[in-house]
Amino acid sequence: GLRQTLPDSALEGEREDYIARIADPKQKAAIIAQMAEMRARQGRKDYSYAVIARCKSDPTLNGKTIPEAAKMKRGADSLDDQIEFILDLEAQGGASAIFHGMNEDDLQAFLKHPLTMIASDGGPRRLGEDVPHPRSYGNNARVLGRYVRELKLLSIEEAVRRMTSLPAQTFRLKDRGQLKVGAFADIVIFDPAKVTDPSTFNDPHHHAEGFSDVIVNGGVVIRDGKLTEVRSGGPLRLKEP
Repeated sequence: GLRQTLPDSALEGEREDYIARIADPKQKAAIIAQMAEMRARQGRKDYSYAVIARCKSDPTLNGKTIPEAAKMKRGADSLDDQIEFILDLEAQGGASAIFHGMNEDDLQAFLKHPLTMIASDGGPRRLGEDVPHPRSYGNNARVLGRYVRELKLLSIEEAVRRMTSLPAQTFRLKDRGQLKVGAFADIVIFDPAKVTDPSTFNDPHHHAEGFSDVIVNGGVVIRDGKLTEVRSGGPLRLKEP
């Protein structure tokens, strides 16, 4: 959420408590000072690194950076206007956001480590709704297309291990993550030469390409790139240590 830009002390209690704090000049000044300290620690001059993904109270803000949104709502995009916009928006219910802060060199260094698992915190999306992070559509496809096929940072076998057996073993999910007799049949069929992630930050609503079939617990939930009526998934439980 965009509330990551605010100090924890400002958000304690209920929304009414927050609204009361920013209505009090002394408390508001303290919050703004803490926001400045947070920016300084992060080495940031403003909030242009944050992009609104979903704003329920005002969907016209979706896809806008904080300076762009401040310009829309306040007529100016100065740092003071950005801060006031963030404070006001949180009082109206807040918004989810994309924060651009990762470093490609760091990412590649982490990917090379054999204990790095590949996953995503992107959730399921309704096609065309909001402006979410493209990882929700193409996280693993990006690894297979960019970091395996194009950059050759990982072998395809190693990348698949990081997505399947390694997390299954780490989180003690019994009989998951491997193709073997007696295990659950969770299988993804894809073409290594075609797999790609067409989603972008500006245009995120595109399904990953190159995947043809998905089998969950032995049930075919995607066949030839299309959803079936099979719903064979379920909760996963840790096995006893």
